[in-house]
Amino acid sequence: MATFQYEALNAKSGKTEKGELNVASQSEALARLQEMGLAPIKVDPVKKEDHKKKGKAKRGAPQGKKGAKKGIGDMEIKIPGLSGRVKEKNLTIFTRQLAQLTSAGLPLLSGLRVLERQEKNPTLRRVLGELSEVIEGGGTFSEGLSQHSKVFNKLFVSMVKAGELGGVLEVVLDRLAQFMEKAMRIKGKVKAAMFYPIAVLVVAIVIMGILLVFVIPKFKDVFSEMMGSGLPDFTQFVLDISDTVRLNAMGTLSGMFATLFTFAMIGRSNFGRYILDKMSLFFPIIGPVVEKVAIARFARTLGTLINSGVPILQALNIVKDTSGNVVVARAVQDVHDSVKEGETIVAPLEASGVFPPMVVSMVDVGEKTGDMPQMLEKIADTYDEEVDRAVESLPSLIEPIMIVFLAVIVGSIVIAMFLPLIKMIEGIE
Repeated sequence: MATFQYEALNAKSGKTEKGELNVASQSEALARLQEMGLAPIKVDPVKKEDHKKKGKAKRGAPQGKKGAKKGIGDMEIKIPGLSGRVKEKNLTIFTRQLAQLTSAGLPLLSGLRVLERQEKNPTLRRVLGELSEVIEGGGTFSEGLSQHSKVFNKLFVSMVKAGELGGVLEVVLDRLAQFMEKAMRIKGKVKAAMFYPIAVLVVAIVIMGILLVFVIPKFKDVFSEMMGSGLPDFTQFVLDISDTVRLNAMGTLSGMFATLFTFAMIGRSNFGRYILDKMSLFFPIIGPVVEKVAIARFARTLGTLINSGVPILQALNIVKDTSGNVVVARAVQDVHDSVKEGETIVAPLEASGVFPPMVVSMVDVGEKTGDMPQMLEKIADTYDEEVDRAVESLPSLIEPIMIVFLAVIVGSIVIAMFLPLIKMIEGIE
């Protein structure tokens, strides 16, 4: 037996009632509420930890005044590894292994128990144990997944639910594993391609810092002895920057952190995030890669959801929430509104300006022929290949830019230091 906490509406009184039921499953709890003449609003399983806390509260000393400070026993302790998050790699491996076990004919509950025993990640191991308890109590796999939204996103839960309803859970798990593996592979390639320019940028900042703090002040002393005042304007400008950085190091660092913090806060707002995502799509060299990744993700996610039996409107909502780009999310929202009104997918896709004509044409063909999932899969495969090629060529495109960037920084400082010497030589002649 399990304990379920409910919130339901009393049809006679019109009031909301709350309480607990000791039943075998969530479906039985819903049936019991209907027998009681209550319309269920919310029915959630109560975890064992909650029962223990309630028992301790009843056996403990009487409560003091409202707003009294919490005791040591009430303090919330966060243990590393149990924060509710699971790495994408661990989740992908779990999905692939579960798909293989269920395809081999092993019952879902047995597969979860096997994976729980071998799982090394403490958070995922705990979640697998709780999923097993839900299934043992008569609940469904998707119900258990929905209770762990920090680990399993809407895409995961919706596909599993569709697989359960269609009786093809092992097929859906295999599709989900393939989707996650491809997404992780693309993300890994993009990160690897971006490592070089970021590393060069860090080296450039370090070199510039060393020159400004340690090298240029030596030249300043030499110039003051040899020439006094009357330094070239560009040399004086570089010396002033050096003095600012060296004598006001905390202010310089604070300014850098303040700039980064400002960009982070702008990125958190809806409008700021939209502007940054819009810029990322049209940024030279990086923009085409970001666009291809976004289109591949859109097509792969929507195609996988529709192919797994998820209704089109629900699938579009999930694609919008998991797009990772506000510009694409707004375009998907327009598609959702269009389909909801009984219109086509093509018009809002074309109007968004994000999707190339080829993608719009292929979606149009898929919509007219009723072969939308397969057409979306073809689009995703095509753009995955283009992302691979673009990522492979990215270092060769960025390398010249970074070399020029370094040359301009170091060269400007060197020229600034040599200008006084040139001026002195011209004065001697």
